Amino acid sequence: MSNIILIGMPGAGKSTLGVQLAKDSARDFIDTDVLIQLREHKTLQQIIEDSDYLHLRDIEEAVLLGLKCDNHVIATGGSAVYSSAGMAHLGSLGRIVFLDTDLLELRQRIDNYEVRGITRRPDQSFAELFTERQALYQQFADITIDCNGRSQQRILTQLQQQLGA
Repeated sequence: MSNIILIGMPGAGKSTLGVQLAKDSARDFIDTDVLIQLREHKTLQQIIEDSDYLHLRDIEEAVLLGLKCDNHVIATGGSAVYSSAGMAHLGSLGRIVFLDTDLLELRQRIDNYEVRGITRRPDQSFAELFTERQALYQQFADITIDCNGRSQQRILTQLQQQLGA
């Protein structure tokens, strides 16, 4: 259980913080969105456009279930929490950390919602998606880090303290 798994909304900082946390803790780094893109030879948005968001979630679940690693920081896609099996597998690999960021801050960070490759219903607004996912993130998290109005360094310091690193 030496892995650290980051979950949260798109724009919460999972990939950015994950790389720095990996450096600071002498771990390797995995971004599951990148694994999906490598497997499919397409961007997330292209996968959605070629099929639909549910197909992307199926691919994501397969990628999550296929992870076998130790001593890594794993940044998941924001929709990883829709797969109970995937999250159970991740939970068996390490501690799950929810990077909790409020809706207003996320909207300021994400200006490409329509084309970012976010798995959502076609008619679903960002606010609706946020509300839907919050309970799932909280359900699966071992640790929750409040990222609102905090610098990346402050978030990393808080995360390292919570992990006992």
